[in-house]
Amino acid sequence: MNRRQFLCGVATGAGALVLWQFAPERAEAAYPFVLSDAEWRKRLSPWAYKVLRQQATEYPGSSPLNSEHRAGIFSCAGCGQKLFSSRTKFDSGTGWPSFYAPLPRAVAESRDIALGYIRTEVHCARCGGHLGHVFDDGPRPTGLRYCMNGVALSFSPA
Repeated sequence: MNRRQFLCGVATGAGALVLWQFAPERAEAAYPFVLSDAEWRKRLSPWAYKVLRQQATEYPGSSPLNSEHRAGIFSCAGCGQKLFSSRTKFDSGTGWPSFYAPLPRAVAESRDIALGYIRTEVHCARCGGHLGHVFDDGPRPTGLRYCMNGVALSFSPA
């Protein structure tokens, strides 16, 4: 085996692993709230569908939830799962609603290498909808920044 054959084999194996890791059937099977693709399209706006079901990212600064400062709960726009308390929201300066901690058992995380480097994707623990990503540059007490797509969230004032 020469170097070219070895590198081609590694690239092929890595590509197969990426496709397996992000196969929608595998990811969605683990969540208790499941709808067909047609039901999701009917339930969500086109942009919310792209974010929640296809892992798109909304434009920074486009969400009205950036300026939401009332006491309340931020929930999944797809299934209604309560995700974040307004007490954990902060202005990260990124253009997306940011929180330093989710509610207990509200979110799940997975590895995302779609941009060629490792990030931690955050999704709803109930329906698997893509919410955003978590980074380790947030404020105290956790040091985490849950950078969420506003279109993936709904807000209910207290």
